[in-house]
Amino acid sequence: MIQDYLRQQVESKDYQPVFYDLKNAQDLHTFEALLKSRPYIRINDEIYSQLRELMKIRNPTKRLTAAEYDEKVQAYLDGVEIEKFGVWVYYPWNNQVVHLVNEADFIELRTSRNQHKITAAEIAVLSKKKIGIVGLSVGQSIALTLVMERLCGELRLADFDRLELTNMNRIRCGVHNLQVPKVVIAAREIAELDPFIKVKIYEDGMTEANMDDFFTAGGVLDIFIEECDGVDIKILSRIKAKELKIPVVMEMNDRGMIDIERFDLEPERPLMHGLIPEVDIPTLRGLTDAEKLPIFSPMLALDNASARMKFSLGEIGKTITTWPQLASSVVLGGALVADTCRRIALDQFKNSGRYYVDFEQLIV
Repeated sequence: MIQDYLRQQVESKDYQPVFYDLKNAQDLHTFEALLKSRPYIRINDEIYSQLRELMKIRNPTKRLTAAEYDEKVQAYLDGVEIEKFGVWVYYPWNNQVVHLVNEADFIELRTSRNQHKITAAEIAVLSKKKIGIVGLSVGQSIALTLVMERLCGELRLADFDRLELTNMNRIRCGVHNLQVPKVVIAAREIAELDPFIKVKIYEDGMTEANMDDFFTAGGVLDIFIEECDGVDIKILSRIKAKELKIPVVMEMNDRGMIDIERFDLEPERPLMHGLIPEVDIPTLRGLTDAEKLPIFSPMLALDNASARMKFSLGEIGKTITTWPQLASSVVLGGALVADTCRRIALDQFKNSGRYYVDFEQLIV
């Protein structure tokens, strides 16, 4: 009986929220039909608290009374029923509906505590940036940090892998996501953090067939973040980024090493600082992790890796199956890459090179 029930369950790959503007008659009708057909949907309607907070941040010099808050909120509604103000956002994968202010107000609220470390003018610039990420282990932490800080208006995510229990030592998600594509997991969490950020996913990962689309469809990327394990894609994606003059950022997940290639400012710069060996791309496909190491070593400066990483690399195929990654390093990588991308996007950082934020050297 249990097996029969389980066979009926098909994991949805929905990752895009659905918006309803109840001032629109068709949206109102569709929304009411949704709630009627799915009475188990959970509803979060805290629109008044959002509007109250909006009035608070717009009046920083005065402590408003409850009556003053209500007066300003009612004036802002300008006769619109509060139920129909803003948008209702439906998340089909978890059967939740959330009532939110409109996009402009949402961004104002979401970024209010960034100021003045990020100015209003900078927030406006960042909201138009397009960032692509390949590889959703370190890449997931990077994506979520970019979204929390709201450093872009569009993200493109590529990863062919599905979540395994072994991945959960560094990927933030619940066990109910086992065997869900990593890109879907990341895209859903992004939508729950900020449904107004555009997300496009590539469930087959980055391939030679979809690379042009990833880099250019809907506008050329402003920054490319490479966190994949495939040697061929590491090289081919850099060739494409160089051709399109897109800066490339990579975090190594060891010793806090971040690698930056400013092909936008240095179009003749050699790939990966000249450390990519002369290899035949077709021969790189399908290599095991152990077979990749001689090629990875100069590219990723593995001679400068931490002692424990070096030891672990020698144990691949013996006592472990792949290289280790720690949650603390992944979270650090998310912060390092997000901070670097913000400064690149705002033209505050112009260098290429490799940099280390090595806790074992800094905190002794």
